[in-house]
Order: sequence, then C-alpha cells, then structure tokens
Amino acid sequence: MIFGFRVSRSKTEYLHCCFSGRVDKGREVTLDGSSIPKVDKFKYLGSIIQQNGDIDEDIHQPIKVGWKKWKFTSSVLRDKRVPLGLKGKVYRMLVRPAVLYGSECWHLKKTQVQRLMVAEMRMIRWMCGFTRIDRIRNEVIRDLAKVAPIKDKMRETRLRWFGHVKRMSVDAPVRRSEMINIPGGKRGRVDQRRVWTR
Repeated sequence: MIFGFRVSRSKTEYLHCCFSGRVDKGREVTLDGSSIPKVDKFKYLGSIIQQNGDIDEDIHQPIKVGWKKWKFTSSVLRDKRVPLGLKGKVYRMLVRPAVLYGSECWHLKKTQVQRLMVAEMRMIRWMCGFTRIDRIRNEVIRDLAKVAPIKDKMRETRLRWFGHVKRMSVDAPVRRSEMINIPGGKRGRVDQRRVWTR
C-alpha cells in the first residue's frame, strides 16, 4: 500500500490570481490529461481569496456570521425586559468579535467600512427597539447601548496587531518587509504622517 499525497480529479479546482492586471488567456491546467476547472474565489484557512485581489467576499462572510450570532442571542437582545446596558454587553461579547474576526489583516476601502457600519447599526437599532422612522441619531442609540463604532474597534485591533509585529525580532519574516528596497523603483512623494519608522 502506498501512502502519500492523493489528489481527487473531480474535486480539484484552481485559482489564478492576476493582481498585476495581466490576464493570461488560453492557458489550461490539466491533471493526468483531464482539465481542472478554474474558479474566481477560493476559501483558504477561513479567508476568501479572490482572483482580482479584492476582499469584498472576505467582508461579506463575517457580516453573515455576525447576523447568525445575533439571531442566536436574539432571545436576550430583543427582550424588552432586559436593560439596554446588558444588551450592549452581550452584543460586545458575542456578536462583535464574530464580525471583527481577522480584521487586523484587512485593508479596507471606505465602501467596505460603510458596509460594516451599516450592518452593525441595523443590529443595534433592532436590539434597542428603534427603527429609522423614529428618526433617532446613531450616536444617541450607541450611547444608550454603550457600543463604540465598529470603525474604531477595527482600528484598535490593527494597532494591537501592529504592536505585536513591532515587538518581534528584527530577523522575523514579518519585520524583514520593512527593509525591502525595490531596485530601480521610483520613490514618489511620501506623506510624513504615514511613515512607519522615523
């Protein structure tokens, strides 16, 4: 009996990432003469990798998981007898960590941050028993539930991760990226506020 790596021809698929914008058409990947289907996105270790390098699917997934957690705890979050402070604590402990899982690695656009903020406000409004018709500002509802904006929490997680990276040894693979020098590369104008090391 032979032990080793076995590949299923029927279940195998591949993803060609074209981050540079160049698309190689006409190429085909085969395994023992049979063609392997190409996919646009691929789930790997909980993250969804897309062909174009975007992370829209990776943002959509935690929002869905957050809604599942919200529905799982809705017996507490929608109960009118439970005080809003306690509801906010339950939300902060159970729902928000599910939405923010892996957010320290996200490089978000404004539209993606907006999607996360809208999803969170819908959960908090529903939790507090308010609708958009009540015309109560988001800040007021956040103060009632004692929930900070998800945008600030994402920044916190990124800074916490950055602190871990900065405490690592200079020889660590993550830290080596700080010293990469592109030969022949043109250096543009640098915004001094965004420079990592001074």
